[in-house]
Amino acid sequence: MKEEHFKWYSPNLNRDVEMLVFGHTGYPVVLFPTSMGSYHENKDMGLIEKSRWFLEQGLIQIFCPESNDRNSFYNKGIHPHDKIQNHVAYDKMICHEIVERIRHNTAVGKVVMAGCSFGGYHAANFAFRHPGYVSHMFSMSGAFDIRSFMYGYNHDDIFYNSPLEFLGGLHDHELWKMDIVLGTSNWDICFDANIKLSDILEQRGVRHWLDVRKDRNHDWPLWKEMFPHYLSRIKFN
Repeated sequence: MKEEHFKWYSPNLNRDVEMLVFGHTGYPVVLFPTSMGSYHENKDMGLIEKSRWFLEQGLIQIFCPESNDRNSFYNKGIHPHDKIQNHVAYDKMICHEIVERIRHNTAVGKVVMAGCSFGGYHAANFAFRHPGYVSHMFSMSGAFDIRSFMYGYNHDDIFYNSPLEFLGGLHDHELWKMDIVLGTSNWDICFDANIKLSDILEQRGVRHWLDVRKDRNHDWPLWKEMFPHYLSRIKFN
């Protein structure tokens, strides 16, 4: 299984960023880490190993960027305005420095977005903000409300990075083409968040799969069970 490490200066974040890429060819899958996670977290926790068959068959490549959460949502030492602006810069980095460079690895010119826990937020938020770039969105135990990080501060960028808020008014036809999976469990701490997001998608007539597993905790064993299952949904030809 091919593994490559990349490090570059990001003009959007004004700092160096790092990313691991797994696989030698195939459908591009951007896999976010959990809250404040590193670019090697998904490897360290065994999620990449669970994807080995797809990678070795040349069906997919997995791109694991680092998070920016320590500089945005989880930074308690800065004003909420700076938090959301730092997140917007991260969204631009993902879009312009990664996705726009890899999306033409597929004939459809799109990528898969995936992530666990707060990585599920990043996957969903990017997919719904940029539906023309995303063919599949796999959120595993995702949390989708960022208002708790903002302490009552209001700004348009907060609204447009809160899927539970902006999704109700989204009219981009590409949204209805996307394969959307919301994976959760009845024991999941993010179970209610997934029900809420599913309800909004249902109200909009957006086809999706709310995958509720039984009696499983919000943790890596659940996500390692889910991820290869969801990868099998991709149409590789």
